[in-house]
Amino acid sequence: MKYKVFSIIFSILLVITLPLALCSCSTQKSSKNDEIILRIANWEEYLDEGDWDDDEEIELENGKKIIGRNSMIKDFENWYEKTYHKKVKVEYSTFGTNEDMYNQLTIGDTYDLICPSEYMTMKLMAENKILKYSDEFWDTSDANNYYAKGVSPYIKKSLDQLKYQGQSVGDYTAGYMWGTLGYVYNPKYVSREDAEDWGLLLNQKYYKKITAKDSVRDCYFAVRGMQTQKEILTKKFQNQSNYKERLSSLLNDTSDQSIQNAGMILSKIKDNVYSFETDSGKADLVSGKVVANLQWSGDGVYSMQQVEEEGIKLRYAVPKASTNLWFDGWCMLKSGIGKDKEKQQAAQAFVNYISRPDNVVRNMYYVGYTSVISGGEDKTIYDYIKYMYGSEDKKSIDYDLNYFFQQNGDNYNYVMKTSEEMSKGQLYAQYPTQDVMRRSAVMTYFGDQANKKISRMWIDMRCFDPRIKINNK
Repeated sequence: MKYKVFSIIFSILLVITLPLALCSCSTQKSSKNDEIILRIANWEEYLDEGDWDDDEEIELENGKKIIGRNSMIKDFENWYEKTYHKKVKVEYSTFGTNEDMYNQLTIGDTYDLICPSEYMTMKLMAENKILKYSDEFWDTSDANNYYAKGVSPYIKKSLDQLKYQGQSVGDYTAGYMWGTLGYVYNPKYVSREDAEDWGLLLNQKYYKKITAKDSVRDCYFAVRGMQTQKEILTKKFQNQSNYKERLSSLLNDTSDQSIQNAGMILSKIKDNVYSFETDSGKADLVSGKVVANLQWSGDGVYSMQQVEEEGIKLRYAVPKASTNLWFDGWCMLKSGIGKDKEKQQAAQAFVNYISRPDNVVRNMYYVGYTSVISGGEDKTIYDYIKYMYGSEDKKSIDYDLNYFFQQNGDNYNYVMKTSEEMSKGQLYAQYPTQDVMRRSAVMTYFGDQANKKISRMWIDMRCFDPRIKINNK
């Protein structure tokens, strides 16, 4: 943001040149009224930037040809003016973590639309910082409301059922990308059985050959998975009528005892893993420094695609007991939009534009993560999945995606043919099976006090060893 400093001398000149200044101000005001400024903050490399090569053009079964010539931002600006007869100028920024984004807001940076993860959305709800989406946004009779018409019913239900202080998270966020937490591994060295166990990070067969995310929340979830998987896998637990609620409760336990135990386990993990990493895990898998990595599913897809070029085959596994189901979604900030209805319409229009099936394909191709959009009656996204992972080989197997794509009253059968490798690799990472979704739980916002305790535990683990008691005399 640029600031102007007016000196006494400039004030004198302003009085002298008042007629010209008034003319200039009038022109600026008119120009401003003709253009909406929309300030967006998103994750790094999380939106198609265009400049695709010609050979990257995607031609689908339904005849659609998709290619990113311009950036998604530029195409949105052009589409908005053509559709709503009003110019919009997007000021686009990026951030590296949810906490970076929140700190930017704290120091005074102003945005209209941001893309936090679900727990940060809950935090912003608790602080009364974000707006609900309007009734007009959910009107499926509006041809331009691509989100309401195309969001996967499964994802919509998951977001609506996710509550914070009695309010539905789905009212305050429009989903963008989603996924799970699991292990990307090299099947040449790691068995599927070992990779489907949260305890892989502690498995001494792979001493200094595994990496974990340098993220307190992801590692805390993995440790809670280790602590609870024996109980979760019992028939008694599996057959509970409130299984999903109990699963979420166990994995989101932030009692003092659970935090203390997590610190002890993480210290053992620290001794066993090659490193806690922020972005090197993918490269370490490619180079062969490590044979497995705790990763988000989207990064897993990227890793598997990268090593294919090197002739290496990686796979993705979700522990048999549980996994983290995460969402990134678009939230409108009160501090930016306020009561400006035109700006809110532009923000909601941006969400709708990137939810249009062809644009969903562009973003998924560019980013590697999985969109929450299934497309409704439009089969473009499903055709893209078949384009990427389908197989007509005699050894191909059925892969059921009905839970994600099927709408109410939709008689289309979303069962595609794929290779066994893809069913345990890239396709499995992008679109996990329904049984994986059953054992998934969202990691919620813990609250300030629990966050402080977990952060303190993490710092102690990273800098010291909580297993060693220091005797101060």
